[in-house]
Amino acid sequence: MIPMDIVSPLMATSDAAGVASSVVELLEVLWGGGREISTAPVSVSQLRVLYVLERNEGTNLRALTEELGSSASSVSRLCDRLEAVGFIRRSTSSTSRRELELHLTASGQDFLSELRSRREEELQEVLAAMRPAARQALITGLRGFRDAAEGGRGQVGAPVAGHGA
Repeated sequence: MIPMDIVSPLMATSDAAGVASSVVELLEVLWGGGREISTAPVSVSQLRVLYVLERNEGTNLRALTEELGSSASSVSRLCDRLEAVGFIRRSTSSTSRRELELHLTASGQDFLSELRSRREEELQEVLAAMRPAARQALITGLRGFRDAAEGGRGQVGAPVAGHGA
């Protein structure tokens, strides 16, 4: 029986690009340090907000602040900017009128989709030039990295236990 984490050497380059793109998102968060992404109208910090809201639609500011490990005022300013460009919207919570929920707008979802699409197109060219065995090893390694980073962190952007603050 073949283990589930073994990747077929015949895996399409678009599948490999999808896996690589998800790892790039983690690398941007891990290494971004606030630098601007040249292809995006948002900062790395704002991009992190979009990723979190995509995974946790309708989250509130307190939960978003905890997820990002930042101060409420900083996260609120990030949300102000994202709301100004039309990527997120705030709405009154259905459970508490004192709380606001944060949602990606269609523009925010389109932005993330287009960003991923551009990344994957560029990655497909390189991946297509790789030998199938090398591509298989890369995909397996990247999936292992992604799983370890997500599982060991609990949240994207938080320090891994035993690896600094």
